[in-house]
Amino acid sequence: MAAEVSQGQDKLPLSNINVTPFVDVMLVLLVIFMVTAPIIQQGVEVNLPQAKASPVVGEASPLIVTVKADGSVYLNDNEMTPAELGSKLRANRRLDPDKPVYLRADRDVRYGVVVATISEIKGAGIEKLGMMAEPLPDQ
Repeated sequence: MAAEVSQGQDKLPLSNINVTPFVDVMLVLLVIFMVTAPIIQQGVEVNLPQAKASPVVGEASPLIVTVKADGSVYLNDNEMTPAELGSKLRANRRLDPDKPVYLRADRDVRYGVVVATISEIKGAGIEKLGMMAEPLPDQ
């Protein structure tokens, strides 16, 4: 905004930028993000086993198959039956054959359920399967 202020004989333009609305909007956005960040949870909650291994370098949107302690199977965040899992993985493999697939299984899940899930994954034509685990605590 420009306003003219008379100072003696000279009329100089005076321009002021009001930043108060900008600061108000930024503070509201900050509060919203601070409140919603803990709510947004990625993936399905599982209690992973611990293992001594180096972390995998991040890749663009891998497929994550999760097996919860009750035996339910998820592909990314969507619950499905083992037969649905196989068909979805086959479809994804046709679209992107090099897309990485990782298996997250709860440490309390029955061994047979994990083996059946691996069998479905291998049956879908996935040759490279990564297993996810928590790192061992430093001693």
